[in-house]
Amino acid sequence: MADPHQLFDDTSSAQSRGYGAHRAPGSLGYPTAPASAQDAFLTDPVSNMAMAYGSSLAAQGKELVDKNDWEVQYQQDTPVAPRFDVNAPDLYIPAMAFITYILVAGLALGTQDRFSPDLLGLQASSALAWLTLEVLAILLSLYLVTVNTDLTTIDLVAFLGYKYVGMIGGVLMGLLFGRIGYYLVLGWCCVSIFVFMIRTLRLKILAEAAAEGVPVRGARNQLRMYLTMAVAAAQPLLMYWLTFHLVR
Repeated sequence: MADPHQLFDDTSSAQSRGYGAHRAPGSLGYPTAPASAQDAFLTDPVSNMAMAYGSSLAAQGKELVDKNDWEVQYQQDTPVAPRFDVNAPDLYIPAMAFITYILVAGLALGTQDRFSPDLLGLQASSALAWLTLEVLAILLSLYLVTVNTDLTTIDLVAFLGYKYVGMIGGVLMGLLFGRIGYYLVLGWCCVSIFVFMIRTLRLKILAEAAAEGVPVRGARNQLRMYLTMAVAAAQPLLMYWLTFHLVR
């Protein structure tokens, strides 16, 4: 029965009973997550955070690969400068890689007590001769296959010069870990340069054929495909030929 001297009804007990019905023990009045999710997170929070972070990185990487078509940007029918387009061929990396390859070759020869200025000069001239021969062979092949492309001699030198980066890595790993390290690193770099050449040259050679309306299974288009495959396959062979004698 209510107190006749009480001005207001006491509803605190009813509210506390209603509020406590929705409150988990030990939650201090705050809503709690489902027991299964909370227990799973508290059991191994580091693994759960790592899985969430890895899933986020994988989704971002997939989105980046899907958006990256490896095409060179153009402005008024002129290729954009390399500083404005990451896909544009640039001679900086190939030139620095060629010079570094010669220095690494001298280091390898020195560690084997075989260094001499004449042998180092022979190594440099041999690498330069193979690069020149590659460029001339590709230009002649493009002419014979009658490919209308915007590939220039400088572009070819840039694309073909990227293999020296893998050659440097292979020789250095060979000096540190022997032939096993050499073959592992050089093999991985050979696969990388093969995929790189296929994806870049097909945009330059096969895309022009599609723009000209050449049938996909036509004889001329097949020749262009063979040319692209031949250029890509020649890179691993030259990488091995120019480095195998530097590791013992």
